Amino acid sequence: MQSFRSLVQQFEERIIALDLFPQQPANLYDPCRYLLSLGGKRVRPAVCLMANELFTDIEECTWHAALAIELFHNFTLIHDDIMDKAPLRRGFETIHSKYGLTAGILGGDAMSIYAYQHLSFVEVNFKKVLEVFNTTAIQVCDGQQIDMDFEQRNDVSSEEYIDMISLKTSVLLAASMKIGALIADASADNCDKLYEFGKNLGIAFQLQDDYLDAFGKTSKLGKQQGGDIIANKKTYLYIQALQAANETQRNEIAAWVLSNNYEEKVPAMLRLFQSTDAHIKCRNAVELYSHKAFEKLKEINVPEDKKGQLYLLAKELLNREQ
Repeated sequence: MQSFRSLVQQFEERIIALDLFPQQPANLYDPCRYLLSLGGKRVRPAVCLMANELFTDIEECTWHAALAIELFHNFTLIHDDIMDKAPLRRGFETIHSKYGLTAGILGGDAMSIYAYQHLSFVEVNFKKVLEVFNTTAIQVCDGQQIDMDFEQRNDVSSEEYIDMISLKTSVLLAASMKIGALIADASADNCDKLYEFGKNLGIAFQLQDDYLDAFGKTSKLGKQQGGDIIANKKTYLYIQALQAANETQRNEIAAWVLSNNYEEKVPAMLRLFQSTDAHIKCRNAVELYSHKAFEKLKEINVPEDKKGQLYLLAKELLNREQ
């Protein structure tokens, strides 16, 4: 199997060569080109290709499926940034900050439609691929709405949070792998196990992302540190802190949630996360779901040496500092 970095490089070259969007109207397509030009890790399209290559050589239609997945992912990022009022994405201005709200809404819509256009090139198991893609698209929307609903609640449980990030984040990673396997005409059992591998890896990845949003360095994150705190997101850290807090700490948390003094709010909440051991519990949860992911990868019925690049990628994602 080719390495993750090799496949990402080839994927980037295809994005440039295809020149995905028309030149006009520029106010619609320039923002789309801008976001794709910022790069990103390209994890989802790469794992689609890697899952496909577990079973067969990568065909042209798999590249189109990978592109469909990346376009859909970027569409969700554009609208997610709008809802979160996020100023930065990948270290640069978000689309709505740079081009305006209209460009963000329409640009995201256009990307989602172009995603389906590229998905239409899939020839093997197209109906199954489309079903997975559509189900996942709805789940991502469900997860985003649940995430927004959590902002109005103070009784969100850890289990509810894991369910939410499964929908909002991890199912797209899982679906990327399953789609790659379906196009390779892999067995239903292997497709399902790849899906579970991706889903658990995605949960661990998001929990790690929550941790880094709070405790990572801004220069490495490429986004605003403490953005989840500023947005009053009910992250795993927040939920664990609230559950473990004594009365004084609970009152502090409640007060900071209402505060717009972000300069003091972020460090104060970080101290509360640490004093309640929420940061340790978050790291432990990352380990738990990482273990579940690797167990599923072991169960996939292909020679172990063919899974090597997936093991390496998973370890790299879960040991990152940015």
